[in-house]
Amino acid sequence: MAEEKIYVGSGKGKFDGNLVECSICLTDLPKEFIYEYQGKKYINLKVQKKKEIDKFGKSHSILVNTYKPEKQKESEF
Repeated sequence: MAEEKIYVGSGKGKFDGNLVECSICLTDLPKEFIYEYQGKKYINLKVQKKKEIDKFGKSHSILVNTYKPEKQKESEF
């Protein structure tokens, strides 16, 4: 099954690719992928280089990491 892609921002490579400045639309972050750990909220993201730089000079896309590991069944002993 193909992975669902949820784009939430973009970025521009600078300094020969050693830095990527990004903008993320917080409104587009799906709540089902936000989780809490030690009282803080997190979301896992992927930064992916685009095949071509777009008309705004953006060279990278930011996607939500939608991977959810399958829960393993407990073994009976």
